[in-house]
Amino acid sequence: MPEGHSIHRLARQFTSVFAGQRLAVTSPQGRFAAGAAQLDGHVLAGAQAHGKQLFLEFDNELILRIHLGLYGAFDFGGDETFRGASSIGAPRRVGEQEAPDDGAAGTYTGPPPPKGAVRVRLVSPHGWADLRGPTACEVITGAERSQVLARLGPDPLQLHSNGAEDFVRRLRSRGSPVAALLMNQEVLAGVGNVYRAEVLFRQRISPWATGKAVQPEQARALWNDVVSVMADGVAEGRIVTTRPEHRAVRSEPVPAAEAHYVYKRQGLPCRICGTEIALTEMAARKLYWCPVCQAG
Repeated sequence: MPEGHSIHRLARQFTSVFAGQRLAVTSPQGRFAAGAAQLDGHVLAGAQAHGKQLFLEFDNELILRIHLGLYGAFDFGGDETFRGASSIGAPRRVGEQEAPDDGAAGTYTGPPPPKGAVRVRLVSPHGWADLRGPTACEVITGAERSQVLARLGPDPLQLHSNGAEDFVRRLRSRGSPVAALLMNQEVLAGVGNVYRAEVLFRQRISPWATGKAVQPEQARALWNDVVSVMADGVAEGRIVTTRPEHRAVRSEPVPAAEAHYVYKRQGLPCRICGTEIALTEMAARKLYWCPVCQAG
């Protein structure tokens, strides 16, 4: 499932290449035909992200809410003026590193024929975006968006003045393991399996420590670390959490094998202590950790 940095990149891309333009909105697959009709011909006013939720705002005061889920992804394309990523979405489909689109070769004559089950297609005079496989794709009102946001925890990429303290309060009020709480979008919006494993290691916190057992200063340090690594993810278009001094190979871009401390490194030596990285399941998701560095 795409983590929060990818959704914020999506919001930036939509704002950059589509904001202020009148869009043709269709549903080649047919499942979103009624919703597309409500947005077709309207101007995209802007795009916002909160956690894993993407909100595309139109000039008729309606909003397209999208949650990519495990398999959702956007493909993009356009003429020589269209700049951005060619794909952003679920790692199982397109990967966490988005490939820049340097413009189509030859003369642009419009979007290509839809490939696969395209839930929604958005077309401007200069480019297009196709959405496939989302968990949620619906037209909502501003009031309904407020209801969605009210159910979510703070987003580390929205630096509200009370974000840190809100997270500390939500985390420390619960008795579940902290590894499960970081994936709970009511506690923290935007963190997925990669970031939760990596920041817990970076902060040397046991995945099984309860939220109530995490001290306030630990919780604030955890929040600050999530803010830092997710901001890097937005800037780089991929998740890199290792510090240069802990990589066997120091080169740019950081090789995939050097990008993480524990995620998908089960059976390999810890970059800090040499202990074998462990793997188990928690709440039906794979959990990676170092039994020594995160002994608690």
